[in-house]
Amino acid sequence: MRIEWRYLDLIKKALLYLLWKDPGMPFSVAYNMRQGGFRDYIAESEMETLKNFDNYLNQFNLYLMFDCNSENSTKNFGKMLPHLSDSMISLKRFDNIQYCAEYILQNDIPGDFIETGVWRGGACIFMRAILEAYGIKDRKVFVADSFKGLPSPDTSKYPQDAGDYLHETAFLAVDRATVESRFAAYNLLDSQVRFIEGWFEDTMPSAPIDNLAILRLDGDMYGSTMIVLENLYPKLSPGGFCIIDDYCLPKCRQAVHDYFEKVSISPSLITVDNSCIYWQKQN
Repeated sequence: MRIEWRYLDLIKKALLYLLWKDPGMPFSVAYNMRQGGFRDYIAESEMETLKNFDNYLNQFNLYLMFDCNSENSTKNFGKMLPHLSDSMISLKRFDNIQYCAEYILQNDIPGDFIETGVWRGGACIFMRAILEAYGIKDRKVFVADSFKGLPSPDTSKYPQDAGDYLHETAFLAVDRATVESRFAAYNLLDSQVRFIEGWFEDTMPSAPIDNLAILRLDGDMYGSTMIVLENLYPKLSPGGFCIIDDYCLPKCRQAVHDYFEKVSISPSLITVDNSCIYWQKQN
């Protein structure tokens, strides 16, 4: 295996905490999520019983751990409740990022890389690691996020988002300082990393981006997906790749196909895993 691939293999496994046995997350953290996007994991009656037991253990400086990430989910769907890893995405999705980036470098497709919706920054850290592995100095990685979670549904503009509750999930809100610290931990925080902070409706129309080679969307909602596609897809170079992390979510999937209809395109979609798809822009 080439040294570049060895380095990137190590980085992706470190980002997913696959180099160590993942102990799961403290039950108290999972308990506090029960009103957000993960409220269906454990029945309310069971949650209260476990919480009482956890409180008892706390008297002895012990606590329950909640293991919710099987090896299978790591490979095919990603980690739903990662406490220690820097990413929720699956190993297959990291392999997809690497494939797209290496194709772009080998074929000299112009443009920078971006992810919109970054959580702890794992996918963007990996993009920067790829540039580092191949000694690329003339491309940037844009890290676009509100850094305070998802927005409340704007049903006047995007009625498709009615009933969405992801904005209630504090676990999804990771501040910019934390994301920067994760880049720094891998020694990858430098001038080739550019942060775009704010709600997509405010930042995407004026994003300081000329050309993109990878456009990776991880915004979950209809509105977040549509805003990014409308503003950034025209900047994606022919031969570049668009990756939709949350294609499994009905609202996100609808936004993708509504955009296709709006701009009269019908790209060939390729499945990455149970959640994600991508395609290569033809013109």
